Amino acid sequence: MQLDIFNDSRDVMLCNDVLQALQSQDADKASLALLTFHREYPEDDTITPLQMLLTALATRQQAAVPPPQLVHHTALRLERLNLLEVVTPAAHGLMGPATAKPWLRPFWQDLISRAASLPFRPEFEADHVAPMWLALLDWSGAAQAVAQIASWRRIPAPLAWMAQARLHDLGLDATWPLLAELAWLSPKRLDALVQQSNHVVLQRLKDQFDACFEPDPDSNDATEDVAWFPAWVLTQRPQEVAHLSQAQPGQHSAPEQAMRVLVNLLGLERQGRHHDIVAQRKSLRGLNAWLYAQYMQTR
Repeated sequence: MQLDIFNDSRDVMLCNDVLQALQSQDADKASLALLTFHREYPEDDTITPLQMLLTALATRQQAAVPPPQLVHHTALRLERLNLLEVVTPAAHGLMGPATAKPWLRPFWQDLISRAASLPFRPEFEADHVAPMWLALLDWSGAAQAVAQIASWRRIPAPLAWMAQARLHDLGLDATWPLLAELAWLSPKRLDALVQQSNHVVLQRLKDQFDACFEPDPDSNDATEDVAWFPAWVLTQRPQEVAHLSQAQPGQHSAPEQAMRVLVNLLGLERQGRHHDIVAQRKSLRGLNAWLYAQYMQTR
């Protein structure tokens, strides 16, 4: 926006006074600066978002020490949505994303600390500390939070959270077992995870899979095709067998069975057991003719 140096310099200066005080975590100074700004420019569009940020900062600084723990998911949802939908847009709009991100981080950390004892509930999936840790790019914090969820490896949301955390923290090799389990348990979540991951190798493999996969003509949901992704990976990168074979048993779906057959096939090929190889190839063809063709292309 082009500012007129004579008409706009005073309001810009007053607005900056408020912002500088907010960024310095000085709620009292920001309050006085905002009063001055509001008195001279009551109709300025930045007054309302500045007040939102001041209210958030003052509330945080006036909180009891230690702050009270949240005991209901609905209370967490209200505070989370206020921070996400009110405070964050105001901070980004006034400070810019680069400055707003570190300024907002303590607010999220405080909320996480207060919500740490809330258990995972499927109906309150977003209202758990693990996805908030992920939003802060704190992979270790997210992994520790997921580890506290009973049977997390059998539940789509926490399994996806752990896979995301492990992918960023430990790399693709260590994450292949979880990615396979997620593909069988919730293909849609795996598809979303890959898209959001920015992992070059994983995204390239997924793009190649999408380009060549031949779906079942009876399938009405293309996202379910991703369940075959782990098995297909073994046809292109057999060296991943050591990692993918560590995936825990799931519901024994056809895509999972196909990957197990390919694991067996790769082992039999190393041993030169031709008779057993023929039987396993027949099993693979019965599970998915397209996957069998992909496997045979490299034989």
